Amino acid sequence: MQPLDATMKSKRFDIVSLGEPMYEFSQIPGEGRRFLQGFGGDTSNCAIAAARQGAQVGYVTRLGDDEFGRQFLNLWREEHVDTSGVSLDSEAHTAVYFITHGAGGHTFSYLRQGSAASRMQPQHLPQALLREARFFHASGISQAISDTACDSVFAAIDIAKGAGARFVYDANLRPRLWPLARARAVITATLAMSDVFLLSVEDGEFLTGSTQAAAILHWVHARGARTVVLKLGAAGALASDGARQEVVAGHQVDCVDATGAGDCFAGALMARLARGDELAAALRYANAAAALATTGYGAVAPLPTAAAVRSLLDS
Repeated sequence: MQPLDATMKSKRFDIVSLGEPMYEFSQIPGEGRRFLQGFGGDTSNCAIAAARQGAQVGYVTRLGDDEFGRQFLNLWREEHVDTSGVSLDSEAHTAVYFITHGAGGHTFSYLRQGSAASRMQPQHLPQALLREARFFHASGISQAISDTACDSVFAAIDIAKGAGARFVYDANLRPRLWPLARARAVITATLAMSDVFLLSVEDGEFLTGSTQAAAILHWVHARGARTVVLKLGAAGALASDGARQEVVAGHQVDCVDATGAGDCFAGALMARLARGDELAAALRYANAAAALATTGYGAVAPLPTAAAVRSLLDS
């Protein structure tokens, strides 16, 4: 990737992310029916992760005019995420999800149908804010929650890229949210517009039918993605620009909950790219940040600070 030019460096925001935040209830392992309150939603997690690395971040969404929505507004203000692109919907609710733990790992249950974020419309997008982004970020989940939200993502891409932003797209393919054929079609169309496309091996298998990194990368590059980052979980990450690859190994940490680790990876990666890091250096940094995000419960609480990430890298 080429460094950002001087015009882009003068933009107000390093990153603007668009999607659906979700109020979180995470079961406390070993404590039966007790749940820990928290916050989630992939793009919100990503925005907070980036802000904790020192990036200037804005967020675009709709919230219900309810207590959960007000708590999100307070959270983002505390985390120094700009909320001028957030609007309230008095006729819809803020989305909620539950995490339960069992022998097969953690299970997610959602109360998101008809949520305020799913009622996003292209004509309501904060265009001025989107034009002030160095990097624009959205995900497959942002598109899966409704047709109008999907339309809003495409409109936001046009606005942000038209003003010079680089588009970072995370597949985050969730088959429970939309038919697989539609997911493949929408994600394939969107990745062709991306400057950086992020996906997991599981995403790659849904899209291509293969779990082999080489096959996944070939498939994605053939469909127009410029730079691809394949997240390998505990094994690390792999980046490719079609001509060369960069591989980083995983870190040995006390992993207790991987919720939000991929979102942390995306936020940390963009934060470092916005600071001018080469892709290889940003990849190493994001990989360390994501490892640290697995050392606590919930999506937001364990997101690391820049000091914690540097400490792990130095060790």
